[in-house]
Amino acid sequence: MRLSIIIITYNGLGFLTRCLDSLRDFIDKPDCEVIIVDNYSTDGTLDFLRNNYPQLPLILNSENRGVAAARNQGIARATGDKLLLLDNDTEATTTAINAMSLYLDEHPEVGLCSCRLVDKEGIPQDSCKPYPGLMIKARNVLGIGNKMRYIPSEEGIIEPVYVIGACQMFTHEVVDKVGMLDEHIFYGPEDADWCLRIKQAGWRIHCLNNLTIVHDYRRSTRRSPFSKLGRMHIKALLYFYWKHKKLM
Repeated sequence: MRLSIIIITYNGLGFLTRCLDSLRDFIDKPDCEVIIVDNYSTDGTLDFLRNNYPQLPLILNSENRGVAAARNQGIARATGDKLLLLDNDTEATTTAINAMSLYLDEHPEVGLCSCRLVDKEGIPQDSCKPYPGLMIKARNVLGIGNKMRYIPSEEGIIEPVYVIGACQMFTHEVVDKVGMLDEHIFYGPEDADWCLRIKQAGWRIHCLNNLTIVHDYRRSTRRSPFSKLGRMHIKALLYFYWKHKKLM
């Protein structure tokens, strides 16, 4: 199979309906699969999927297992040569997905690629990130760290430390050599950890800035850093710094 698209969702039915609608060119293609992992939604997501997309592989969790664990469930189920992780609040395009797939074919030195993410108004998101050190995370919480940090090359390529997990495409070979996402990270820098491990294995991380998908971004931890989710994010960061032995 050519491509597996993996979407995790948790009480995001309104976003999920638009996300799946944007993937209509892939849902029934014989060489593609769209896998949904639900982290115990209670907003009608299950009924919606069963009534409207009964053909899609569906993994149901009896609790919210977090981002990394849910993505790993989708990765383990996937049969595609390439895998695409998408957040449920994205609206992809056929052009962007096909171009990312072709780019990986033509650039074997690239282990993972993404594309430019914009909000509903077309404003680019700062999705290409440096190492998530303490000062950068503090600036993000204070709302002063949202300037674009990377300038694309003439070919429209950005090579950051990592790209956020809202849109990541990689080959099954990467999973075989690097392993799954780190499930010690419930919510937070699982995307940074994943990209760092891919780079440590010898691959490069590229963002194709000439391709665009919509990401209706929700920053829960910035709005309430001391909420339960915010505290879990802080715990995950401390684990991340311990694991990589680097604070800045």
